[in-house]
Amino acid sequence: MGASYSQDLRDRVVAAVDRGVGAYAVAGLFSVSVSYIYKALERRRVSGDTRARPHAGGVAPKLAPYDEALRARVAREPDITLAELLSWLSAAHGVAVSIGCLWNRLRHLDLTRKKSRGMPPSRTARTSPRRARHGVLAKPI
Repeated sequence: MGASYSQDLRDRVVAAVDRGVGAYAVAGLFSVSVSYIYKALERRRVSGDTRARPHAGGVAPKLAPYDEALRARVAREPDITLAELLSWLSAAHGVAVSIGCLWNRLRHLDLTRKKSRGMPPSRTARTSPRRARHGVLAKPI
């Protein structure tokens, strides 16, 4: 999202329209959109104000009220799966969200999803047999 126009520019645009210059000519002169001019004029007509409105900040995260409950649950059961957390949220708190939403909230809370220490370590080894070579010198596997 872009930055707001400066108050100086706002005042010059509105003043030019007030002097009788058309909205399309003012838009080209000050490099603003025609829709911005009409919105600014409408706002001035309704509220008498041409200043920029403060940024609203966006939508609050849906799981934000449950941060402490999520922290406590993951601390109690560190190897709980996302699906189990989803069903717990639905049963205990009546909240239905997607796995992606839950994953993003856990990542925001720095609650990483790692394997428990009781699991055998991952290994890097060949997982499928070698392909047989063709010809007389091929060795059996």
